[in-house]
Amino acid sequence: MKKSYLTVALICTMCGALTLPSCIGSFNLTNKLLTWNQQIGDKFVNELVFFAFWILPVYEVSGLADILVLNSIEFWSGSNPVAKGTKVIEGNDGKYLVECDGKGYNIKSENDGSVVRLDFDEENRSWSYTAPGAEKQTIFTFVDDTHISLPTPDGNTTVVELSNAGLYAYQAIATSNQFALN
Repeated sequence: MKKSYLTVALICTMCGALTLPSCIGSFNLTNKLLTWNQQIGDKFVNELVFFAFWILPVYEVSGLADILVLNSIEFWSGSNPVAKGTKVIEGNDGKYLVECDGKGYNIKSENDGSVVRLDFDEENRSWSYTAPGAEKQTIFTFVDDTHISLPTPDGNTTVVELSNAGLYAYQAIATSNQFALN
């Protein structure tokens, strides 16, 4: 009799897990491990390390830590503790140090040492930047899942669709105003 109750409880749990919404999370620890593996050598070395990490349960442990701990922290707090840290990014005009503190990004140019701060405001659903000695400027604001509000050169804002057509429309607005100012 106890065995049938256990079976029914497991079936109900599985059905509930399949029908209830969930938070997948960003799996930052596992992604950082995979990114590190891709940078250590040529494709043969990367493949050997990949297999070694599957045999030694490195990927399994990082995936389990992401699933059980880190993604839960990310869900409840809004930030993933593994996402924090510093990364070097190569741009067309030099290297940049990007430091994530869990709430935003500090970007420092290695060329001239200039620093810019990027922040996301959850209440307004907007990204903004701040340069030293300057006022905070909004880059864009999410209107809904397919539209954002962008500033125009004349000081107003315009709503743009998140697509190639929307990008081209915004480009046309920005360049037409630039020619009008000249």
